[in-house]
Amino acid sequence: MTELRISFETEGFPSGTVANGMNDLQVTWDDILWAAMTVGRPNRYFVFRYGDASRYEAIFRWSLTRMALEQRGPGAFRLRRTKAAKALDPTEKGAVSYFLGMTFCKLFATKLLDTPWLLHLDVFRPDLDVVLSGRSRPDLIGRQKGTAQWHAFECKGRVSNPDLTVKRKAKEQAQCLVAVGSTSCTLHIGAITYFQNDILRFFWRDPEPVEGRKIRVPFTSDAWRYYYAPFAQLFFDAGSSGDKNGLVSIHGLDLQLGIHPAIANHLKEHRWDFAVAAAAELSDAFHQNGYQPDGLVVKAGKSWKEPFDESSSEEHRK
Repeated sequence: MTELRISFETEGFPSGTVANGMNDLQVTWDDILWAAMTVGRPNRYFVFRYGDASRYEAIFRWSLTRMALEQRGPGAFRLRRTKAAKALDPTEKGAVSYFLGMTFCKLFATKLLDTPWLLHLDVFRPDLDVVLSGRSRPDLIGRQKGTAQWHAFECKGRVSNPDLTVKRKAKEQAQCLVAVGSTSCTLHIGAITYFQNDILRFFWRDPEPVEGRKIRVPFTSDAWRYYYAPFAQLFFDAGSSGDKNGLVSIHGLDLQLGIHPAIANHLKEHRWDFAVAAAAELSDAFHQNGYQPDGLVVKAGKSWKEPFDESSSEEHRK
């Protein structure tokens, strides 16, 4: 599939992680749709637990991505904001921006930090030993592949280029100390997904955390169900009659889902931590076979490389 390019800026990252400055990240629609499906919002797991809701939630996420972003033909390599997205009211734009902020934060964390397994902090809210306000904690925590390191991410989305004030706020909100179990997060990242001249761009910063009250996340291995269960349920509910590559089609969205055989039985038997361990060990083999590092895959069809068709969207509403 044609590779897209996202220009991004990195600030304040320590040596040996991501080079500071401007650069481009190469991604595909497969990557974007996988990230959109697997990144968490607070109630994602609970929505996906109930039958058809799994399908409807997945359709909602991918449809939102389809409505908000487009590629201007197979030869284009930038992601652009659609006219439909620009026509939304302010509240709708805010919701779309937040969703895109989490999606692309997950994508960058996977590609550049080897951190594909991200969980929303609100998964752990009932057991946290601090009171969380919307401005005092990160959105996501993630474990780096092949290490015991955890990272924390504050995710923002904007429809315009962030000014110095917005970047400063992202820095301040990412400075809260976070520990997962007894392990302090290595990076505390503030990330902003935004549009400049309608082209999607990304900014992230790793500020020095401020000493003070620490958020301690009481993590257990069973928490990985919040990551894998929604995707697994959607895949297995689609039936076992996949194509020759084991992929199942999602009707009406021109895409397919797959789970690598090395973790499929673990997911069927709800052995979530076994799936994570197997994926961490086999991620290079997964990559060679077209899977993401977590052992999952979303394959986008040809229509995703074309501009968003607002006329067909209008027909659906009639």
